Amino acid sequence: MKRSIYLLALALGASSAYAQETILPARPQDKPVYLTNAVIHVGNGQVIENGTIAFVKGKITAVGAGVSASGDATVLDMKGQHVYPGIIAPDTKLGLVEFESVRATIDAREVGEINPSIRSIVSYNTDSKVINTLRSNGILLAQVTPEGGLVSGTSSVVQLDAWNWEDAAYKTDDALHFVMPRLVDISLGHGPRGPQSKDPLKEALERVEKVRAFFREAKAYLQENKHAATNIKFESMRKLFNREQKLFVHCDLVKEMLVAIDFAKEFNMDVVIVGGADSWQIADLLKQNNIAVVLRQPHSLPLMQDDDIDQPYKTAAQLQKAGVLFCLSNEGFWQQRNLGFEAGTASTFGLSREEALSAVTLNAAKILGIDKIAGSLEAGKDANIAVSTGDMLDMKSSVITRAFIQGREVNLDNKQHQLYEKYQQKYGIK
Repeated sequence: MKRSIYLLALALGASSAYAQETILPARPQDKPVYLTNAVIHVGNGQVIENGTIAFVKGKITAVGAGVSASGDATVLDMKGQHVYPGIIAPDTKLGLVEFESVRATIDAREVGEINPSIRSIVSYNTDSKVINTLRSNGILLAQVTPEGGLVSGTSSVVQLDAWNWEDAAYKTDDALHFVMPRLVDISLGHGPRGPQSKDPLKEALERVEKVRAFFREAKAYLQENKHAATNIKFESMRKLFNREQKLFVHCDLVKEMLVAIDFAKEFNMDVVIVGGADSWQIADLLKQNNIAVVLRQPHSLPLMQDDDIDQPYKTAAQLQKAGVLFCLSNEGFWQQRNLGFEAGTASTFGLSREEALSAVTLNAAKILGIDKIAGSLEAGKDANIAVSTGDMLDMKSSVITRAFIQGREVNLDNKQHQLYEKYQQKYGIK
């Protein structure tokens, strides 16, 4: 009897061990790598036919058509394939939410309305099964963003191949997030910002003034040489007032964006609009005030009933024409894997193909403050590289065959791919 129980336990343990994921973070790059004979999309608008890109110890050392391999380097022939900078996903709950229907797996918000001291990075879960599905579509960096309340806390940029959040951290506390109350009731009583009161405009303006008053108090506190007591919330605002950190204002309508511009002027802050559905209407004003836009959810219906039905698709091109710095984002966390394809859609509504690529690579890096080390395939930057058999922005032709994060070749397997192969075998179609 004991022997039977032992054998059963051993079998269950073996089965359990076999079922565990074997997708591990890659080891640091140990010798030079050359990707040759590729079509290289630099990310800044430049395309190099039959080019070579070299990287050593995680950094790109050379890019061009006349680069030759030397020494004991690993040379990979990419003939017929396309090489891109890794896509960057801003404004995402990746690693903060695993199952939206299971409360225990949600760690994206804190109680209370004003929480500038909350840091999303310490809640980032590098073991999330969703991360691998993004990498397999060429998304290699993400801005992990808290939500909820009025001032939600700070986001951080992470690279998507790490053992823990400390390893993942690419740029910590890059921005503080302010969720603007809706100043126009377009939700017929209930919408994404909750039920409305009898006088929603008055209530929304009161909440905006609550945040403005908090900012004024924080600024006054930080100008004092000595404090009777330390205020953690005020202390956490120091980088914002020093312009070491940006203020990301989540809003869509013109009136809300005008308030955001007022905040930028009053507090001398570097402000970024997140959402920006109506940003095309005031593109010139945004340009004048040097306000960037994280354009959220291009695949959606218009926000207002009298907008053109294709307005969300063409807004990116209108911002590009006006000279506004913008990038693309996708709402949620698992949806981020389609970000490249949404850029492809934008390219059919006015953007060129390379402008659309920049909207999810170099532009995003500029807005997140990491463009000196990421966002394009240029010498001196991190080797965050995706290789595709076709156009990475086209759902039909894009197949990511290799990906490198800081020079490390990462595993592109994921749970969904494993299930796909499992049922191919079950039904004899492989």
